[in-house]
Amino acid sequence: MTIRTAVVGTGNVGRHALAQVIADPRFDLTAVWVSSAAKAGLDAGELAGLDVSTGIRATTDLDELLATGPECVVYTAMADNRLNEALDDYRRILAAGSNVVGSSAVFLQHPWQVLPAELIAPIEEAATAGNASLYVNGIDPGFANDQLPLALAGACQHIEQIRCLEIVDYATYDSATVLFDVMGFGKPLDEIPLLLQPGVLTMAWGSVVRQLAAGLGIELDEVREQYVREPAPEDFDIAAGHIPQGSAAALRFEVQGMVDGHPAVVLEHVTRLRDDLRPDWPQPAQPGGSYRVEVTGEPCYTLDLRLSSPHGDHNHAGLVATAARVVNAIPPVVAAPAGIRTTLDLPWVSGTGRYLPPDRPEGTIR
Repeated sequence: MTIRTAVVGTGNVGRHALAQVIADPRFDLTAVWVSSAAKAGLDAGELAGLDVSTGIRATTDLDELLATGPECVVYTAMADNRLNEALDDYRRILAAGSNVVGSSAVFLQHPWQVLPAELIAPIEEAATAGNASLYVNGIDPGFANDQLPLALAGACQHIEQIRCLEIVDYATYDSATVLFDVMGFGKPLDEIPLLLQPGVLTMAWGSVVRQLAAGLGIELDEVREQYVREPAPEDFDIAAGHIPQGSAAALRFEVQGMVDGHPAVVLEHVTRLRDDLRPDWPQPAQPGGSYRVEVTGEPCYTLDLRLSSPHGDHNHAGLVATAARVVNAIPPVVAAPAGIRTTLDLPWVSGTGRYLPPDRPEGTIR
């Protein structure tokens, strides 16, 4: 039996999720929601960049999407700059009886002790009312800092610290909203962007350290955050726009889960817009970027995860990985009990059924 699936959002992540839902024989696409009138009415195949016609036309009406009766909704719409609207969307979808897998808002991967109870409760109540479950994940927050570090932890006699790093050049990441408005790149250093407002880093990536702590069976005393930024040495351009000299061009931050004054679990990001900026900061395992897991204990581990793709660079590969992570989670999420689900309580999400012979074009798995 196929799973009736709808897709909300066809942007950087959503178009890859939509392509997989269309091509994957486990799913039957019922509807697609888009945020812009320019995309409304377009065929889902065109929005996914596939040379197929699905007969499913995009809508800007969420109720119209829900009326198609999806068992699961893939939610990749932007949440960073429309948080209340995204949370309301989740409540509506869950209350209507549809399960949800999503890539935003990222703190929902493990929201307890991260979000105020008054924000979590309405989502859990909607899930109970609709007998539906919600799973938010991706590559980071997600696979690179939940399954990978916990798998390594399973081969340790003892653990002193787990540190998860994203070390990535964002120059080819074409999202002005994320880079300029949310992260503050290209802006004066005395202008504090949304991401770096007090408590926002802890809210966004606190879910990572809280989930790792839960996976290790430890209680955190507190979660701390810190950051440092580097100015552009001269004017230059990136895919998303212009970076003036003296404006923010590199960012390093940490979210630390503390136990007895010691950072037991740490999420660290090193984000550059040029690879020559701050050479003294951690360097990626491959040009462009990589993810790293460092486990200090007995034994110690360092694991470098290098993403690549025949269709684009490391940033493209990361978007595809994020989409595939949530789409591949659909079957276990549909089967899970109602409520907010995490990597800790879902079965292992594997690549079952994902083999594609090299002589078979993508998008033709069926």
